[in-house]
Amino acid sequence: MRRVSVLAVAASTIVITAAAGAFAQASNVRGVTKTEIVIGMHTDLSGVAASYGVNSANAMRMRIDEVNAQGGVHGRKIRLIVEDNQYQVPRAVQAANKLINRDNIFLMAGALGTPMNNAVLPDQLKAGVPNFFPITAARQMYLPFHRLKFAGGSTYYDQIRAGIKWMVANKGSKRICTLYQDTDFGKEILEAVQDQTKALNLPLVETATNKPADTDFTAQITKLRAANCDLVVMGTIIRDAIVPYGTARKMGWNVDFLGQSANYDQIVAGAPGGATEGLYTMAGTILPYRDTATPTVVAWMDRYKAKYGSDPNIGAVYGHALMDQLIFALERAGKDLTTDKLITAMESIKGYRDIFGGPVVSYGPDKRQGSDESFLFQVQKGRFVMIAGPVNYGS
Repeated sequence: MRRVSVLAVAASTIVITAAAGAFAQASNVRGVTKTEIVIGMHTDLSGVAASYGVNSANAMRMRIDEVNAQGGVHGRKIRLIVEDNQYQVPRAVQAANKLINRDNIFLMAGALGTPMNNAVLPDQLKAGVPNFFPITAARQMYLPFHRLKFAGGSTYYDQIRAGIKWMVANKGSKRICTLYQDTDFGKEILEAVQDQTKALNLPLVETATNKPADTDFTAQITKLRAANCDLVVMGTIIRDAIVPYGTARKMGWNVDFLGQSANYDQIVAGAPGGATEGLYTMAGTILPYRDTATPTVVAWMDRYKAKYGSDPNIGAVYGHALMDQLIFALERAGKDLTTDKLITAMESIKGYRDIFGGPVVSYGPDKRQGSDESFLFQVQKGRFVMIAGPVNYGS
């Protein structure tokens, strides 16, 4: 593969240029010279999750451009090298090997996908390359503890446990069921449901599974309905969240459904015909809408659209938030930048909050997850409306 730098992305087109030659190393710190800091990212630019990958890379690039235009961080410009993993594990491994061994990156940021990160991390950490704020809410991004792993927000597990707790306390849910993908992601949702129902001394009444590409959920919904569930917790993503919810409504079954941040995409809220109206979803951040956003966020949305020709989606929110937080840490690390000093700077962050109004984020010597809090949203008239938050299951 070749080295690529994201320059511009239209609605469906990414423009890249090849950068020739290796940079001259000015110290014994990999990826850091007298004039620049090199950051790597493997993400999906052309596969099934490209909506997340392209927009997060765009937002990261835009934040970097703004900092570089002001002279960089302690006189160093940031250079982001983005590689397309096409949301495939073998491609992610190939991309990461290039970034680590050929591009000699200082750190990895915003890498997309749970299986891709899990496949890459052993060699990446062995090489001494930190993993900052991957775009996945899996617990493996900060567990087991490793000094080079930092995750920004709540996990799927956190979100589901907090959501069930809220639904039981506020909606009176008693007969809890779950529909989840037969994948590692889905099994994490199942574990959260099992642990939270046990904590509340409630039964897990019924379970049903699906394949990620399933398009017919009649059998699963029929099974759950027969169990007389009053809350269905979903371990699904986009299409496999929309279709079963719509199937239940078409069958006249109007119980509550609860999802997590993998469902928290405007594609879900804006499903044709109001197919997801009333769906509850947990998320670790806030997707802004122009008419309710702060002036700061509106200005950011305008800059993004002017630069890339499309409105920012939730992927762009993730990209801006993670890069802004990373820049904050780089500045705090000081001019004599090393991996150890960046880690110390990260551990000193207390009370950071992104421009979108997300949870307060803090780290420490033994704390690698910025926050375990999340928000509860409901789809109302084609958009996510906040119902509660920030909440967690431990308090």
